[in-house]
Amino acid sequence: MTFPTYFESLDIKQLLADYPVGDAFLARYKSISRDELFALQDVQFRKLMQRGWQVPFYRRLWGAQGIEPGDIQSLIDITRLPVYDKTDLMASIAEYPPYGDFTGLGGADRPPAVLHTTSGTTGRPQTLLFGPKGREVGNLLVGRMYRWQGLRPEDVVHSVYGHGMINGGHYIRESVTHFTNSIFLSAGTGIETRSLQQVQLLADFGVTVMVGFVDYIRKLAEVARDEGLLERIKLKMIIGHLGTEDRASTEAAWGGAKAYDWYGVGDTGSVAGEGPERDGLYVWEDAQYLELLDVDSGQQVGLGDTGDMVVTCLYKDDVAPCIRFNTHDITHEMGGRGEIGFKRIAGFKGRSDNMVKLRGVNLFPHAIGALIENRADLTGEYFCRMALDPATQRYDLIVMIESRGGTDRSQLCEVLRRGLGVEVKVELCAPGGTAALTQIDVRQKALRLLDERAQ
Repeated sequence: MTFPTYFESLDIKQLLADYPVGDAFLARYKSISRDELFALQDVQFRKLMQRGWQVPFYRRLWGAQGIEPGDIQSLIDITRLPVYDKTDLMASIAEYPPYGDFTGLGGADRPPAVLHTTSGTTGRPQTLLFGPKGREVGNLLVGRMYRWQGLRPEDVVHSVYGHGMINGGHYIRESVTHFTNSIFLSAGTGIETRSLQQVQLLADFGVTVMVGFVDYIRKLAEVARDEGLLERIKLKMIIGHLGTEDRASTEAAWGGAKAYDWYGVGDTGSVAGEGPERDGLYVWEDAQYLELLDVDSGQQVGLGDTGDMVVTCLYKDDVAPCIRFNTHDITHEMGGRGEIGFKRIAGFKGRSDNMVKLRGVNLFPHAIGALIENRADLTGEYFCRMALDPATQRYDLIVMIESRGGTDRSQLCEVLRRGLGVEVKVELCAPGGTAALTQIDVRQKALRLLDERAQ
């Protein structure tokens, strides 16, 4: 029996020509016009739609809206297609176990595929499948971003993304090893490589760049300080997921290393990232089509207005096409033109499906991090719980915050009230007191909210 192996299914030279990296990336996109970019996207979208109609999930999704193959002629028509989200994918998996019917794998003649899962931060882990093209373009977008931000061949990269079935650690390892010349250390989470071992690795191997979720990256700085290793570690860059937080606290924890932000999820890969000037997150528009839609109406929002990020992976036309996937992560588009011709977003600002409505105010737990950082009396770690008050029979948001001592709880309550626009309750605990709740040592993304109304 003959069949194409993974690398036989992929034309790497054509891939690099279609999605350039390094100097070729800047040369192509520094002066590209919006019309040129749309034409490039439209060609990919037409091919993507042909693939989409071959996938049972999309035939069901689109057919339920009365859409037929000839109805969608170009990217201009994309708003006629319904959006979908993780709920729809999990329902597909439940009805067509174990992979669901959104993969397009087919029978014995299926293309090579890579299987991972999401981290399960917002529920049961979801199946993620990738074909060779979808996998390697996704890897390339991260490698391209790292190189643009300043990653060089002489750098040593330490990753704290999780492994196992989780996609993150494997994906980032492939990005660095396939599309940069830097040395890569795949340390993983604190449960994969203990924090004490990680800081020793940082010192012994001369690590200059750390990548991962900044919650754990900051924790490692404290461990390094406690072990007397901080002065031996010469980080120059931290490339993570800053969200609503000020990068200053992360940079200060590591002696002034420059922190860079980027955004992506398991289904889409990297969607946007900062350039060297750190003037917003550039959407990789040669590969991704991003829409920002109003959380309630589903209509496109205006410039500067907050909306759900709905992503179409223009390049993912082999396994598990991604066409109008609602991430339920919110952001807003920034105005003006930056270093290259791609549009820019402000980065991750919270999740619309993790939003807490308290006394009529929409509250995003992730916003609390930005309000309590850069304070000497606090570690920056917190955990939120929406709980019923037996006395008043109403729900309150209780925010547990780690304090090193000397914190005025009433003053902190006022800081949160002003920043969030609604009164919350504050409980102080010692450093490390939230770790069991956030699971910061064992998860690549720390948990921040327990909503007891959902139980």
